[in-house]
Amino acid sequence: MSISRGIVSYGAYIPYWRLRREAIGATLGWAGGAGQRSVASYDEDTTSMAVEAGRIALASAPPIEPNGMGSVLFATACPAYADKTNATAIAAALSLGPDVLAADLTGAVRSGCAALHAGLRGDSASLVLLSDLRTGRPGSAEERDGGDGAAALVLGSDAAGPLIADYLGGASASDEFLDRWRSPGEASSRVWEERFGEAVYIRLAMRALTGALQRAGLSADEVDHVVVAGLHTRAIRGLVKAAKLRRDQLTDDLAASVGNTGTAQPGIALASVLDVAAPSAVIALVVLADGADVFLFRTTGQLPVARAARPVAAQIAAGRDDLPYATFLTWRGYLEREPPRRPSPDRPAAPPAYRLARWKFGLTGSTCECGQRHLPPQRACVSCGLADHMHDEPLSGARATVATYTVDHLAFSMSPPVIAAVLDFDGGGRFACELTDVAAADVAVGHRVEMTFRRLYTADGVHNYFWKARPVTEEGLA
Repeated sequence: MSISRGIVSYGAYIPYWRLRREAIGATLGWAGGAGQRSVASYDEDTTSMAVEAGRIALASAPPIEPNGMGSVLFATACPAYADKTNATAIAAALSLGPDVLAADLTGAVRSGCAALHAGLRGDSASLVLLSDLRTGRPGSAEERDGGDGAAALVLGSDAAGPLIADYLGGASASDEFLDRWRSPGEASSRVWEERFGEAVYIRLAMRALTGALQRAGLSADEVDHVVVAGLHTRAIRGLVKAAKLRRDQLTDDLAASVGNTGTAQPGIALASVLDVAAPSAVIALVVLADGADVFLFRTTGQLPVARAARPVAAQIAAGRDDLPYATFLTWRGYLEREPPRRPSPDRPAAPPAYRLARWKFGLTGSTCECGQRHLPPQRACVSCGLADHMHDEPLSGARATVATYTVDHLAFSMSPPVIAAVLDFDGGGRFACELTDVAAADVAVGHRVEMTFRRLYTADGVHNYFWKARPVTEEGLA
């Protein structure tokens, strides 16, 4: 019996904040354009966003045995670390165990396609994460049209469980040409004249699309949904015309509501299609990035009962669209503002972070045999006094209630004030942490919150990742 390979589960993460393009124009004195773009908060980066997308994907995946995930492949054009693997922090935050290959594919938007190819061709289950943070110089098209976000796909075979989409095959086409580039250390990319890139991209895309359809034994008319992703919008328009794609086949590229999320765009757009696609629908994912890649999928009857817990459309609707442009520039480092008059935080130390990794990254506490929960984990119970009678208690998916809170205008923060809260977890356990994605005026005792993986601060080049709490959304991850 042949074994099919494809998508086991999926998820996308759209940050809470939005920057309206008209706010850019109002500040700089020109028309900023219509719509909005998603913005990663001051405490988010491509690693933390990938964790959030991975949590959504794993929430709807079949139960995975401990150490059952073969690989975690993280792709981004904007890594939080260079010369250090970022995927290891993601695997730790998702509590995937030590027997997993955690690896980065970074440096260019096409890295996301490489991660997808690797995950679809592997033997074991793979978690593929696509994440990006697009900035650009103030007033540039990259800033205006970009967006931030992440997507995650659990890829595997039907031997391990039902697939929501079978992989029908694909094709790639590559050539050496200069379209978009950024030297190491530069904050924004530069682009060659668009007409040159358009001609090359259309030729490569037609070659890859024709080859993929032929290998799958399909015609273009048999494709129900076509997702075309890439940063070269002129080439995308040209491809639609050259391939004679029908209007009813084309999917929303989310440019007006999210922006172009670069490396993450193919995954987020694919997730938005899987949110609504019917069983037996054929989906073509076409990506233009330093070449062309085509992936063909056919959805299965499992899709309606295993969709992502947080649809893309719901996340877009739940965002807040009044982010001031000055705040965006501050978060991106283009506007240096007076910091809080407090000592800067110390660099996180490597040895204690390693020893407490299950707590620091995975938010795993401990519960005594007597039922007492401990946060952080302890050896000796504060209730019954027994030692070493504990079992692990994962809490990243748990919900909690705000017991009390304070608003600190002087604590070190990239976005003051800091809202510090004491939380009572459902099922027991009290924990003090920061709140995020909420205004101080909107916090109250009794409010419900859930946990989110964030970057507390960066000191001496070391990112201090930990968990914060945010207002609970309608769909949970528990």
